[in-house]
Amino acid sequence: MKVRSYLCRACLFLLVSGLPAAQELMAAKLQPKTLKAWETYIQLTEQRIMAELDDGERFLMTDFMNDTESQTVRALLKSGRVYIGKLKTVDEEGHKIKVKAGMIHHWFGAIFVPDVNLESLLRWLQDYDNHYRYFKEVEQSKLLTREGYTFKIFFRLRRKKIITVFYNTDHTAIYRRHDARRVSSRSFTTKIAQLDNAGTPAEKEKPVGNDSGYLWRLNSYWRFQEENGGVLVECESISLSRDIPFGLGLLIKSFVESVSRESLKNTLVSIRADFARLR
Repeated sequence: MKVRSYLCRACLFLLVSGLPAAQELMAAKLQPKTLKAWETYIQLTEQRIMAELDDGERFLMTDFMNDTESQTVRALLKSGRVYIGKLKTVDEEGHKIKVKAGMIHHWFGAIFVPDVNLESLLRWLQDYDNHYRYFKEVEQSKLLTREGYTFKIFFRLRRKKIITVFYNTDHTAIYRRHDARRVSSRSFTTKIAQLDNAGTPAEKEKPVGNDSGYLWRLNSYWRFQEENGGVLVECESISLSRDIPFGLGLLIKSFVESVSRESLKNTLVSIRADFARLR
């Protein structure tokens, strides 16, 4: 017991200090049971999203809230602020989906972009080669291919919360037009490779799924609706990370949970601020 306590304290010190030895102590591996739970969670979430998108009248997530909550969120957005809330998908019996050896982080965010039409905002968002100019987590960005409404993109990401972690990531984004003023999209990662020694001649990718475990999967579901005075933007962000190692709960939980929330918030704020600045 004393040995385990000592190792936990040592790992905590190394991690906060940013020393490479912490990476060895904190190594994690994506397991088949974890991936299976993720796939179940995503399947059930997408079933709900598709039903909402095909409702015929309602479209935004705020349309499916009760009147009081919807009015509160819309008032917040029209005042220029961002809304962030935590979500959870349950199974068909209403039970929590258990994720062995991992954690799923599910956030909903919304923002209102004033004085813009839908087409202009979409053109700007689909300019993936220049995303590194607007979104602070994106160090490099490149559109790899486009076929109709399907985009394949490369992002080099930097995530920072206590420590800084770099990734080479590949994404597929698929857009769907519902009518003249409504568009949705879904984006999912096809590769997330954490980097060792980022920015140095010794930089290399860790084996996919065998790394620090802070980000193993990332899906995003977007809804855009043009309204009087601008475009309302909503996003559901769902990510998969490792579980909490024994003895390091506060440190790791703070990193993996808050970084996903802050990432979504920063993305939405950048859409409003940078698009307004550049148009």
